[in-house]
Amino acid sequence: MDSAELRYAVEDRVAVLTVNRPERMNAWTPTLERALREALQQAGADPQVRCVVLTGAGRAFCAGMDMDVLRDAPPAARAAPPSDADADQRYGYLWQFEKPLVAAINGAAAGVGLCLALYCDLRYVAMGAKLTAPYARRGLVAEHGLAWLLPRLIGPLHAADLLLSGRTILGEEAGRMGLANVLPDEGFMSAVLDRARDVAAHASPRSVRIMKRQLADARYQTLGQATRVADHEMALCRETEDFREGVQHFLEKRPPQFTGR
Repeated sequence: MDSAELRYAVEDRVAVLTVNRPERMNAWTPTLERALREALQQAGADPQVRCVVLTGAGRAFCAGMDMDVLRDAPPAARAAPPSDADADQRYGYLWQFEKPLVAAINGAAAGVGLCLALYCDLRYVAMGAKLTAPYARRGLVAEHGLAWLLPRLIGPLHAADLLLSGRTILGEEAGRMGLANVLPDEGFMSAVLDRARDVAAHASPRSVRIMKRQLADARYQTLGQATRVADHEMALCRETEDFREGVQHFLEKRPPQFTGR
């Protein structure tokens, strides 16, 4: 799919999803919300896609919810208590996506834009890019599970710093916190795509799919539980085509030809 607000392109087994509202700093809209879900469904179903990169057009990644949307939104109605299941959360589907999902934070990322990046498996940020969770400065609270996500990604101290102050940090500080890997602004997208292509070309799709599930489940497991799962999955690997190919291509010193089976 390809829409006015979200571009979709595939090359070298990497799907690039580009938020395409540069005149509005790629501010988020309900249209983008639907388009992202549809694009990931398409990428997930396409056997030629082995990695997905999410980025923004122009000088921003996503500067948060479009203020026109916020201004015109009706008063919130009382709703039934939300489900506790990860998959039922507004952006829980990003965690359910079985292929590597990479955030290429090329510029400003704020509010929901930062949330989207945090739900990705890998994050790269350009030097000088501005990131913020500005809720305290808008009379709001940490949305979309951010108060759960941030402490697990960067530790309670850094999480409290960002959330309670609502201050803006640069890509370099985000790197020091462990929020994202920092890359030079010049040639940023090329560098991110090189890393995505490397995953697409050299990693077993089956291994990646299972390790993503291991990482997600480990949030709630003890070491013993995680180890038992790992031992079980390791035994299953021995009977797969990808394991045999993983050994054979190494011995033959050639690029792998994984099938995901």
